[in-house]
Amino acid sequence: MRIFVTGASGWIGSAVVPELIGAGHGVVGLARSDASAAALTGAGAEVVRGTLDDLDVLRDAAAASDGVIHLAFKHETAFTGDFRGAAEADRRAVDAFGDALAGTDRPFVLASGAVGLAPGRTATERDMPAIDGSPTSVRAATALATLALAPRGIRSSVVRLSPTCHGEGDNGFMAALVGIARAKGVSGYVGDGTNRWPAVHRLDAARLFRLAVEQAPAGSVLHGVAEEGVPIRDIAEVIGRHLDVPVASVAPEAAADHFAWLGGFLGLDSPASHALTSELLDWRPAHPRLVEDLDKGHYFHTPGA
Repeated sequence: MRIFVTGASGWIGSAVVPELIGAGHGVVGLARSDASAAALTGAGAEVVRGTLDDLDVLRDAAAASDGVIHLAFKHETAFTGDFRGAAEADRRAVDAFGDALAGTDRPFVLASGAVGLAPGRTATERDMPAIDGSPTSVRAATALATLALAPRGIRSSVVRLSPTCHGEGDNGFMAALVGIARAKGVSGYVGDGTNRWPAVHRLDAARLFRLAVEQAPAGSVLHGVAEEGVPIRDIAEVIGRHLDVPVASVAPEAAADHFAWLGGFLGLDSPASHALTSELLDWRPAHPRLVEDLDKGHYFHTPGA
């Protein structure tokens, strides 16, 4: 298959591209910069220059492909205060892909999130996000719109990723927690720290995206979750040990001040299961779990991580 991948040079995409190529697929990656284009070329992919706002570019690339994996999201826009704007741009891109792929029975795989689906219990692939008009629900609505492409003759699926897709080189939530602990001189958690986050190694996530584009039935929801829930206090304790700083609770009302933009996420209890995904696609996570990965030490090698 010839797969068009957005976000192909990003954290997840840079693992998905070699996973696809290693399985015999051709990859065409969207690149918005010279550096991204060079990285894709070096990985053995073709390059299409453009951004998520270049809807004609997206339509043409999708129409010329045998399938699409959509990983890109305007994270820099979202995390500088305009999450709604980023989510709305994502929706326009998905609509463009839908127009290009309608009636072809080709696969379209969307990356989404696995947080906040089922407060008070472990979320499964059958749980659907609440749409309440909030900025984050705009992105959730895009996932539902992707599933709704199935009756239009598109083999659409959604991969809900764990909030931490960890691994060497990660510059996401785990790296941010390490940086905050180093700067504050304390490795913190919110409340009693028993709240849990699902986690997945990025190489396991990459394999799931490949299986999805190859095999997932139309309208499938898949969970990129290797561990149902890792207590945040366990994460804080590993960080504290490696940095040789104390581990301490941060009161919920002080979380935003202590953890900055992470404060709104870190106190969430949001376990999620991958049982249905594993049954459907025979996906078996094989790479290190989160605490094991943290204990390898690579998150602590760069002071600015």
